[in-house]
Amino acid sequence: MSIQNALTVDVEDYFQVSAFADSIAPHEWGRHSLRVEQNTHKLLDLFDERQIKATFFVLGWVAERTRELILEIARRGHEVACHGYSHQLVYNQTPEVFQQETVRAKSLLEDIVQQPVRGYRAASYSITNRSLWALDILAEAGFDYDSSIFPVRHDRYGIPDSLELPHVLETPAGHKLVEFPLSTARFMGYRLPIAGGGYFRLYPYWLSHAGLRQINRRQQPFIFYLHPWEIDPEQPRISASWFSRFRHYNNLDKCETRLRKLASDFQFTTVEKVLQRQGLL
Repeated sequence: MSIQNALTVDVEDYFQVSAFADSIAPHEWGRHSLRVEQNTHKLLDLFDERQIKATFFVLGWVAERTRELILEIARRGHEVACHGYSHQLVYNQTPEVFQQETVRAKSLLEDIVQQPVRGYRAASYSITNRSLWALDILAEAGFDYDSSIFPVRHDRYGIPDSLELPHVLETPAGHKLVEFPLSTARFMGYRLPIAGGGYFRLYPYWLSHAGLRQINRRQQPFIFYLHPWEIDPEQPRISASWFSRFRHYNNLDKCETRLRKLASDFQFTTVEKVLQRQGLL
């Protein structure tokens, strides 16, 4: 029997990414054209073609401006989850601000879809050893699972020694919360981030396929993510450092084709259903 993996979309627009945070402040977001609706609809249509259900981690700022889009995601049978409100790195926020924004975003999404929002994912996977306090806030806010911890070393995120598979963790204050960490594969003793996004665009497809297949061969599910702007090579170009521009624009023209191949090569469903099949929810 094929392993059912979790397919996830972080619903944010091209000008909201952390790579451009030094170039575009949140109060300037309204000056930029919204492309998230058209790009998310492309993903919804692609998933319909392949009869795939996915989890959409929606940014609160986006949800306020695209309520019909969020309703459409739910109408098509996908899971709506929370991506916070303003896409700020958690460890750069105070616990008070993080709590206010998280509750605001969760309440907004639940008001739109009229059903519980069970899952959360932090901006740029920014729950790290510096911000483990956020897990308590998530548990107290009523989330059942989190997918914010990346078990790798990275300049912006990562807890390198954290568990690689879905599990129940204990928060610093003693709450229980299910964690579905971003997927990694093992190559020559090295943990290679293989969960999607910029890695999916940077690596040749065969490497992504091999790493994800490795996880399924262990009879374990992986979690895959991407953003609507990653299938939009026509998006406006933003002035930023060469490294930020490389991270953001590299292989945008190849991402949709690779995603279609991925959808043919693996089985996918929502995070909620994968965790239920694992006996964790």
